Amino acid sequence: MPDWSKADHRFMRRALELAQAQHGKTGPNPAVGCVLVKDGKIIGEAATAIGGRPHGETQALDLAGQRAKGSTAYVTLEPCSHIGQTGPCARALIDAKISRCVIACIDPDPRVHWRGAAMLQEAGIDTSIGLLAAESQNLNADFFEKFP
Repeated sequence: MPDWSKADHRFMRRALELAQAQHGKTGPNPAVGCVLVKDGKIIGEAATAIGGRPHGETQALDLAGQRAKGSTAYVTLEPCSHIGQTGPCARALIDAKISRCVIACIDPDPRVHWRGAAMLQEAGIDTSIGLLAAESQNLNADFFEKFP
């Protein structure tokens, strides 16, 4: 397990707050929060929109714009890695040139499961997993139950 800082906890808790505010409104997708941080300051934050799109990561990146380069993304669920009705969030984070990604927990959906994290790592992004994982899993328990 990584040695999480107080700041890591604070920013992941903020991402969980954003996701919690959308809970029950994002189906069939899970409620996912994303907070982008640079130099200790939030530069973009969002959660999955009503109806499941757009995803929190792409909304936060849109808010941050060019400032996202070199930032840290705190995401409550592994960024998606497949093309569905939207492009993959892992690719969007890579293209924005973030430097670090902290993921609360791995997505149980077999289309994503460990693939988003692998994409980030293969792109050279410092990726760590597990911060406040239980809180994230509890938030989206109904989503996790779909994938035994």
